[in-house]
Amino acid sequence: MTKIEPIRVNVARQFTKLPGARYIKLGPFSGQEFREKFLIEPLRQGNTVIVELDGVRGYGSSFLDEAFGGAVRELDLDIEDALRRLRVETTVKSWQLDVEEYIRTAKNNPSSTRT
Repeated sequence: MTKIEPIRVNVARQFTKLPGARYIKLGPFSGQEFREKFLIEPLRQGNTVIVELDGVRGYGSSFLDEAFGGAVRELDLDIEDALRRLRVETTVKSWQLDVEEYIRTAKNNPSSTRT
């Protein structure tokens, strides 16, 4: 059996250095757009996605919640499975902790992915 390599996404190189708001309707480079473009399909197919967060000006909590928590809500992922397959790499510890918290609490905040 061959090992499937995780899919790596570098936000600054592949998406933007200036992440935006929660929803597409609020402007470019939203958390919703990132989720739809980079996370949903690989996760749906059972892949692991590693998101490299460094290299941007910063992240709003709404962007991170909509991208990561939103993926958990949209795909109805098991929280432990989501934490295993949806990972981040960053030198900014608070971003790492925030993403993990948004994944853990995604099911408690079901209205966030509704536009």
